[in-house]
Amino acid sequence: MPKTTDIADQANPKLSEFLCFAIYSANLAFGKAYKPILEELGLTYTQYIAIIALWEQDNQTVGSLGEKLFLESNTLTPILKKLEAMGYLVRQRDPGDERQVLISLTDAGRRLREKGMGMDLVDACGLTSAEFSRVQESVAALRDNLIKSTQGKN
Repeated sequence: MPKTTDIADQANPKLSEFLCFAIYSANLAFGKAYKPILEELGLTYTQYIAIIALWEQDNQTVGSLGEKLFLESNTLTPILKKLEAMGYLVRQRDPGDERQVLISLTDAGRRLREKGMGMDLVDACGLTSAEFSRVQESVAALRDNLIKSTQGKN
């Protein structure tokens, strides 16, 4: 039988015991680690991951990019407009389906890769490559499970 203090501790968990807080605070720490590099590039983190997704697959629709980034189009569109104003991408209607907007990198957007590829923060994480891979896979699985558990509950 657990001691009374154990039962009380279970009923009143500390903030540091919440997985959601560990992930939230790790995200904040990543933001701090990326900040000097992103400032040098003149990008926000969200702009940077949009560019990375376009390096991976150029000339994709706003909807496709939004799915990859887990962003709704009303959140993504202002980011894309800003990147377009900065000269890193162009947006145009899909000639095959006027309802779709295609996003493509410009030469300047592709050149960002040369500057931005040094942004790998694996070493800053203090994990071996095997640990890094396991954590990344575990967090992605957690995200996917949470998404699955909330589908249809809006």
